[in-house]
Amino acid sequence: MENKIQELTDKLVKEGIEKGKNEGDKIISEANDKAASIIDDAKKEAEAIISEAQKKAAELDKNTKSELKMFTKQALDALKSEIANVMSENIIKDCVGKTVADPAFMNTFILKVAEKWAENEDIVISAKDAESLKALFASKAKNLLDKNVKIKQVNGQKADFEIEPADGSYKVKFGEEEFENYFKSFLRPQLIDMLFKG
Repeated sequence: MENKIQELTDKLVKEGIEKGKNEGDKIISEANDKAASIIDDAKKEAEAIISEAQKKAAELDKNTKSELKMFTKQALDALKSEIANVMSENIIKDCVGKTVADPAFMNTFILKVAEKWAENEDIVISAKDAESLKALFASKAKNLLDKNVKIKQVNGQKADFEIEPADGSYKVKFGEEEFENYFKSFLRPQLIDMLFKG
């Protein structure tokens, strides 16, 4: 009988150990599965974070390059404009200074301008009745010139010229600044073309 109790005890211990081992194996297996799932989820999340970071970095790179290109173009355009301004300013001042100092050239220039105005009837005078003043100038140039003519605009450009009688002929009065500004409007486009489109 004692043997039977021992066998029964051994059997119970053995079954308990097996059951404990099976339970332990099951817990370990579940833990391993859960760990693998956690690692898999962590890898997926890490890949998503890396992908998003790469996407943002590419977008930032694209935007930075685009902004640099735009700023470079703006800086280059501003530099070209300033070069044209400085060049035309210096050229105009030098040429106008020499031109104004040469009475023979000024007389020829004024005669040619007056001839073209009378011929084309293309005088721009800033006044209420500009059309009637143009017709009056074309038909009665001498009478009009004898009364002094003020020209405030030429080809859409602001100007300040005055033609008045002097010693049997006519004298054109203007400031050097007005003369410079008038010629800048003609020179500047050609100067920009010459400097930057060669």
